[in-house]
Amino acid sequence: MPQDLSAVPWPVRTERLTLRPGTTDDVDATWAFRRLPEVSEWLTHTSPDREAYAALFCDPDRLATTLVVEHDGAVVGDLMIRVEDLWSQAEVVDQARGRQAELGWVIAPEHAGRGYGTEAARELLRISFEDLGLHRVTALCFADNEASWRIMERIGMRREAHNVRESLHRTRGWLDGYGYALLADEWPVTVRRA
Repeated sequence: MPQDLSAVPWPVRTERLTLRPGTTDDVDATWAFRRLPEVSEWLTHTSPDREAYAALFCDPDRLATTLVVEHDGAVVGDLMIRVEDLWSQAEVVDQARGRQAELGWVIAPEHAGRGYGTEAARELLRISFEDLGLHRVTALCFADNEASWRIMERIGMRREAHNVRESLHRTRGWLDGYGYALLADEWPVTVRRA
């Protein structure tokens, strides 16, 4: 079963979007929206300037998990798909290697409200289950980040955790966090519902 993003036939096209692996050439396009306060408010990492951001974005481990979302040739967002191991008992550890992915997304504010985030995230599910053959996908967010968890719900993910004040936000202090997930055998059902 392939679990490497290189197994995916890039670029991937949806009805309105093109998804492709990020490259170092995407620094300026993604910096343009990731530096905005309304976006950086919810990001794990924030960078004080373009050079610091470029160093973070171009880190080979990060770039290996980054996809770029384009609409009519313009970058409108970016995605994360980080393949990881599931927990298992020692005797079956090989069967759990690389069977789960954590997903994430950012859509530029000027392109928000058009369904691009939902469309891109739904395609991430398809890539995860069909192209990569994963068993499970997860996504996490601050409970206050309603736009993010609404996407998770629109694409059929199940809220599995509501953790009370377990997430430390850089300016808001301790916040609740949500954890969502979906299993491969649940995915076709969520596609028909959506």
